[in-house]
Amino acid sequence: MASEIAAKAQNAFVDDDFESAADLYTQAIELNPNDADLFADRAQANIKLGYFTAVADANKAIELDPSMAKAYLRKGTAFLKLEEYYSAKATLEKGSSLANDERFSKLIKECEELIAENCDLGSSESNTVIQLSDRNSENLKVAVEQQNGTHQRKEISAVNSKYRHAFFQKPEEVVVTIFAKGVPANNVTIDFGEQILSVTIDVPSEDVYHFQPRLFGKIVPDKCRYEVLSTKIEIRLAKAEPINWTTLEYTTAAVVPPKITSTTESYRPTYPSSKPKRVDWDKLEAQEKEEKLDGDAALNKFFGDIYKNADEDMRRAMNKSFIESNGTVLSTDWKDVGSKEVVGSPPDGMELKKW
Repeated sequence: MASEIAAKAQNAFVDDDFESAADLYTQAIELNPNDADLFADRAQANIKLGYFTAVADANKAIELDPSMAKAYLRKGTAFLKLEEYYSAKATLEKGSSLANDERFSKLIKECEELIAENCDLGSSESNTVIQLSDRNSENLKVAVEQQNGTHQRKEISAVNSKYRHAFFQKPEEVVVTIFAKGVPANNVTIDFGEQILSVTIDVPSEDVYHFQPRLFGKIVPDKCRYEVLSTKIEIRLAKAEPINWTTLEYTTAAVVPPKITSTTESYRPTYPSSKPKRVDWDKLEAQEKEEKLDGDAALNKFFGDIYKNADEDMRRAMNKSFIESNGTVLSTDWKDVGSKEVVGSPPDGMELKKW
């Protein structure tokens, strides 16, 4: 049954009806999910449509049959369309070692020319990549949506998925977490490109999950790694440059990502010294003045401040009233106390005595 549907898919492909071909290959895969040829052929149909789920299909074909040269051809072609020239070249070189096919050498030469061209164009080429990449990303979403609408076993993307994902970053890497609980490691396929991450979770009797973002910045595929844990999948992307990623995926906004600088660059260590520390007495005096006082100390400080800021008549009045009243009266009005003796006024319940 699967072979009959695959034959119809092949006929549709020959007639340039690539959408029908991809749809029929998906139906055949549902009946025979371990057939590497079906995944490789669907990858070819998706490349023609501009749907870059082809990378995930090619990865699955390689997983099922590591010696399948055409799976590497499909994967390399998909990377080339995604402008992942280094990844495309590496994939095609691997495939060329498995089969003597002129298509490999032709595409490898094309990759080398594009890599050299990118080096010459520099930053001007980067703007073109962003625009094309966004279009490719949109094609990927369309592909997912179309496949969702025509099959019971859907190819779902991270936009509308049961698996939530998040990321955080360090100066040298970005850590992506996909919260997929209880997923067996052998059902997870992850591939790294120069600026692409491809994640496929294919659990039997469940919808196939694809997460294939075009990344904000370049990565070093050989240094990237991942780990499937009991509650999540943790992916570590090695940055090609120590820049700050404002998002995980490409953006059309004019963003100039600042370089992340290590905190150790601006930190100057201090070392023990036998040299005696200098004491800032003015600072120490100011601190003492700011200390909160209570009780008699606070009262004495209050009167002291009054006396310090008083004029000559006020000081004379304070001295005269305080002495003549035996410390029970304190006046600042010299006109009131200057011409008479100040009589003591003890607090209620107390008796004034002269010594």
